[in-house]
Amino acid sequence: IGTGMRQGEALALKWSAVDLKNGTAAIRHTLQRDGSLAEPKTERSRRTINLPHFVVAALRRHKAAQARQRLAAGRDWQDGDFVFTRPDGRPLNADMARGLYRRASRNAGLPELPFHHLRHAFATLQLEAGEDIASVSRMLGHSSLSTTADVYAHLTPSTQRRPADRMDAIVGG
Repeated sequence: IGTGMRQGEALALKWSAVDLKNGTAAIRHTLQRDGSLAEPKTERSRRTINLPHFVVAALRRHKAAQARQRLAAGRDWQDGDFVFTRPDGRPLNADMARGLYRRASRNAGLPELPFHHLRHAFATLQLEAGEDIASVSRMLGHSSLSTTADVYAHLTPSTQRRPADRMDAIVGG
């Protein structure tokens, strides 16, 4: 929810593509169902995104926990440099990630929505907060603004009210 990444992009993310000091992540691959890495969906999907501070903090905690897992696994650790791994260092697959996501949602008392809804929520929250659609489209890695506008920009009461409020401010109403 903090980045708008596709699930396959997150699962393919490697520590070498994450700069915690500068708060960025380079999206260069996507993890396929068969466990192989592939090029991103579109050329615009190949991007570097800025990470919110809360995501950087979570990644720092996660990296420390992963280091403990690496020590516990010893020689069984399979170092692929992946950010999200199984206890032996192999990358998570989509089914495992969905299971972990469902469990985390349940533990947090949240509804069990599909993982992809986080991407929609990211776009909606960004737009509701006033971010322009072109920036949101770039963050999501969409090849066109129309994809963002037509599929991801869910209108909320707040975003529907904003143009009327702006018009009041313009004409002094």
